[in-house]
Amino acid sequence: MSDNLNRRSFLGGAAVAGAAAGLALAGKVSLGQEAASNQVVVGVMGLSRGRSLAATFAGLPGVEVKYVCDVDSERAGSGVKLLEGAGVARAPEAITDFRRILDDKTVDALVCAAPNHWHAPATILACSAGKHVYVEKPCSHNPWEGEQMVLAARKHRRAVQVGTQRRSGAGTQAAMQALRDGVIGRVYLSRSWYNNLRPSIGVGKPAAVPSNLDYELWQGPAPRRPYLDNVVHYDWHWRWHWGNGELGNNGVHTLDLCRWGLGVDFPVRVTSSGGRYCYQDDQETPDTHTACYEFADGRAITWEGLSCNKHGGGFVVFYGEQGALELDAGGGYVVFDKNDKQVARHAAPNRGDTEHIANFIQAIREDKPLNLNAEIAEGHKSTLLCHLGNIAHRTGRALQCDPANGHILNDEQAMELWRREYESGWEPQV
Repeated sequence: MSDNLNRRSFLGGAAVAGAAAGLALAGKVSLGQEAASNQVVVGVMGLSRGRSLAATFAGLPGVEVKYVCDVDSERAGSGVKLLEGAGVARAPEAITDFRRILDDKTVDALVCAAPNHWHAPATILACSAGKHVYVEKPCSHNPWEGEQMVLAARKHRRAVQVGTQRRSGAGTQAAMQALRDGVIGRVYLSRSWYNNLRPSIGVGKPAAVPSNLDYELWQGPAPRRPYLDNVVHYDWHWRWHWGNGELGNNGVHTLDLCRWGLGVDFPVRVTSSGGRYCYQDDQETPDTHTACYEFADGRAITWEGLSCNKHGGGFVVFYGEQGALELDAGGGYVVFDKNDKQVARHAAPNRGDTEHIANFIQAIREDKPLNLNAEIAEGHKSTLLCHLGNIAHRTGRALQCDPANGHILNDEQAMELWRREYESGWEPQV
């Protein structure tokens, strides 16, 4: 493969199923078919969250993780050891350049768990190369990218699943059905929270790039910045150049559930308040943040995030004319009547991680790319709420939005944040 980073070097063609041998790790969910006769081969890109994803994919019958990829060669090597320790039938190959996954015609799907600025460009490249994609949340770094991801999935007829795994949890699905069935009457408001106790990221210092890190490829589609010692591997989340703050990092999970439960798509008005209050450091995104979303049918969503304080909040609550329904992070839920008396409690076995990946694999096997619990069109709508909340924060004013697509109305400055600048040769092209 050429070292040229230009995305136009990736030419499409449908991926072909690989070797016939299947994995059969005990204790994992069944897909309800003879998986070994219909093997799915995947490559995993990004080995922070990707480590857990790789293990889950490898644990499904008839799924082979052929590659584990990270621009940090040490993390790539540790990914191999992780799967070897889990007892896979065939150890994956450790690589540092994800383009090898796209070039391998035996690979059916790319799993993208790289930093946020990579999610959309890698997904679009993978679709163009004939691969299905499991992409972590938030699905995009900016709103325009999300729209392009939907176009790419449709153009190439690829299954693109977003990693909002609670969409596949039995408990969450039951809660949503209860809302549809009117358990609390007409639902008009959903509130959500995220709390954590993150330390200061300090002030970054110029440093030599570690020998085990391909920083050029780590930057990829993002315009070039000098290497600092407090960005890679995690604190890029808190810089707009690569990340989307706590709202994009974790808020997307709860906002996705809020939107699902209310049955809404795009807002008509978005407001934001908050800032960087706890530390004086390099973090650009707020550590204290409240975003509010109003919809055309008289419904609303609020999200409150605290990065530096554990106290308070909850997970997701729905408010209706006849009471409230409270979701917990594990997929269970509790129903309250109008007087706040608990009337029902439902536990859940898990939040849906394995089921979410199994849903993706089944869509590939059945050649039904839209049969996904978090299909990219839905994932884009939920991620867009995060982007709009961040744009309202960055501009310091309320946004008026088109209910048909979420586009910001009558605000050219805000719409400048609808997309970003790209490093030459890395502009996503559908």
